[in-house]
Amino acid sequence: MEKAKVYFCKEVSPESLIKVYEQLGIELKGKVAAKLHSGEDGNQNYVKPEFVKPIIDKLNATVVECNTAYGDAFSGVRDTTESHLKLIEKHGWNKYFNVDLLDAEGPDLKLDIKNGFQLKENYVGKNIINYDSMIVLSHFKGHPNGGYGGALKQLSIGCASSKGKALIHSAGQSGDRIECWKCKTPQNSFLESMADAASSVVKLFEGNIVYINMMVNLSVDCDCCSTAEDPCMKDIGILASLDPIAIDQACIDLVKKSNDPGKEHFLERVNSRNGIHTIEAAEKLGFGTREYELINVE
Repeated sequence: MEKAKVYFCKEVSPESLIKVYEQLGIELKGKVAAKLHSGEDGNQNYVKPEFVKPIIDKLNATVVECNTAYGDAFSGVRDTTESHLKLIEKHGWNKYFNVDLLDAEGPDLKLDIKNGFQLKENYVGKNIINYDSMIVLSHFKGHPNGGYGGALKQLSIGCASSKGKALIHSAGQSGDRIECWKCKTPQNSFLESMADAASSVVKLFEGNIVYINMMVNLSVDCDCCSTAEDPCMKDIGILASLDPIAIDQACIDLVKKSNDPGKEHFLERVNSRNGIHTIEAAEKLGFGTREYELINVE
């Protein structure tokens, strides 16, 4: 497989999102979904609506989200449609955009996975079938379970319904959002499940999906944490690619090459969870490559 192109702009601004997107040379077809993380209640690091407004407006896209699979031991209010919609309003998303909670009502859409490491099927919000194309707007940061969160996490856990998230976290052992957290899931099995699930969404939108990673507010914690650490690194920039594996690998490499003293703390979170294994597994599934050319955009 030839190297993927990853476009990189050091300038962190709403306009940079458009700059890197336009380098991709693709016009997303039909009805466009903008998949992003709307932020947990209490989280201070999630990317705010105003930052992504220009790119979403340019594409006339609909913001899409899915419910979580929080169990009783986890804080957070995005695990039910009612409370999740209230938070989306509180965070101002529907002030600027049409917002579609993909799994607000069942039944889920089942996506088959061929040759998956752990999963044979992935469950996503049924409304995803209403969209012809997708832009995946990922806030690149750390993650308590996966080590890091980027395009692959947004494709997998981000697009999965509550049942789908439970199956990913339990590596297929349980689709129940309470019971899944009781499963003793080996770490690499969980990471491979993310790669499996991501592959099914890429296939669904084959040829009509693009990825933008925003390396801003670089905390070791995810936007799903209601109590999260403040960023430990300065902002690095904005990246865009047609390859979700390459763009995540490029982000990891940019952190490693950084002179920011906070990178050691960030990388400890990634490495302690073996976060790179999600990228390794995804490449073996064949829907992208870790080999890339980083192209600077002024």
